[in-house]
Amino acid sequence: MPSTTKAMLDTYPESINLDRAALAAVIEALNTCAQACTACADACLSEDMVAELAKCVRTNLDCADICTTTSRVLSRHTGYDANISRSLLEACAAACRACGDECARHAAMHEHCRVCADACRACERACRDLLATMS
Repeated sequence: MPSTTKAMLDTYPESINLDRAALAAVIEALNTCAQACTACADACLSEDMVAELAKCVRTNLDCADICTTTSRVLSRHTGYDANISRSLLEACAAACRACGDECARHAAMHEHCRVCADACRACERACRDLLATMS
């Protein structure tokens, strides 16, 4: 199935200062991570020992919000400000690292935390890879 994200970026009528395929991959990683974090937080709330997962829930929700915001900003190019994009990508990478670390602590006991940790790690890498290409 072709990527809607890439198709939308390809229709942008002006030049974009970033590789469109790489940008699409980051936006998709951000959206995947946000969904995984939201679902993991909800699954944590359904666990019997929910009090032990309070930090995981909080970290998941923070990461989901930061990923969603970053995705939305990276999807807009009119009046593009590289400094804002860079700052958001750095914050997102930090949030993904924190969430991935927290979920990894619970991964042996909760499969949803393992899946989420993997999504966070992939998103952190994608953010850092795009940051490395920005001038």
